[in-house]
Amino acid sequence: MHLNNKKILDRFISYVSVDTESDPNNPAFPSTEKQWDLAKILVKELESIGLNNVTLDDNCYIMATVPSNLDYEVPTIGFVAHIDTSPDFTGANVKPQIHENYDGKDIVLNAAQNIVLSPDYFDDLLLYKGQTIITTDGTTLLGADDKAGVTEIVSAMEYLIQHPEIKHGTIRICFTPDEEVGKGAHLFDVEKFGAAWAYTMDGSQVGELEYENFNAAGAHVTIEGKIVHPGYAKGKMINSMLIANAFIAALPANETPEKTTGYEGFFHLHDMHGTVFKTKIRF
Repeated sequence: MHLNNKKILDRFISYVSVDTESDPNNPAFPSTEKQWDLAKILVKELESIGLNNVTLDDNCYIMATVPSNLDYEVPTIGFVAHIDTSPDFTGANVKPQIHENYDGKDIVLNAAQNIVLSPDYFDDLLLYKGQTIITTDGTTLLGADDKAGVTEIVSAMEYLIQHPEIKHGTIRICFTPDEEVGKGAHLFDVEKFGAAWAYTMDGSQVGELEYENFNAAGAHVTIEGKIVHPGYAKGKMINSMLIANAFIAALPANETPEKTTGYEGFFHLHDMHGTVFKTKIRF
C-alpha cells in the first residue's frame, strides 16, 4: 500500500489552518459559528473524492458513505472524528512547522518567546525519532485533536475509492462538532448513521485501541462575598476569593490530574475568576 504522504500532510495543514475552537459557555449548537467553515470545506472535499450521501445537517454533523463493493452482505462499520478544537488555548492563526527526520533533541518552537518542546519533559517525543513531526510556533494549539483523525478518515476513504480491488462492506463516516465542550454526541443521529459499530479516530500513539471511555461531571461554583471599604472592613468584609481558596484547599490534595493515573479519579480546577464581591470557579 502506497500513500501520498505530501497530499496527506497538505490536507492536514489545510484543516488546522481553519479556526474551529468551540465555546463551553455558549448553549447554541454548534457552540461557535466558525465550525461551519471547516464543515463546508469537508462536504465539498468528500463529494469531490467520490463519497455518496454526503450530508451536513442543521447541527453541523457531516455524514457520508463509501458503498460496499462486495456481492454479499456484511455489517456496516463507521468512523468518527470531531472538527472542533479545545477552548483551553487559541486555535486562531495557526502557523504549522514541519520538522523532518526528528533527531530526538529539543525543538525550538519560538526563539523570540523562548518556547521549546523538549523530550526531557515530553518523553513520548522519542517514540518519533527519525519521523516527521508537525508543531505550531508555540503561540496556538495545532488542532491535531482531532483534525489528525479527520485527515486519517478522509485519506483512508479516498484510498479505498481509488483502489476498488480492496474489498469492503459499506462504510459510514461522521464528523461532529463540539466534542471538546462535551456535546459532540448530544445530537448525533444514530439511526441515520446506520452503522453496526464504529471507531472514533481520536487517539494518541500508533497502534492504540481504547475500548472504554472517560466520564466526567462538570461543576460551576459561585461564591458571593461582601465588599466594604478596606479602611472600615474589620468584621464586615467577606472576600470571596479567600473563601474560594479555602474551598479548593479542602479538596483532596493528591486527587488532581498531575498526581493521578489509570482509573484514579481527580478534581480538575479548570479556571477561576474573582473579585472581593464574587468569585466563579469551574471544575
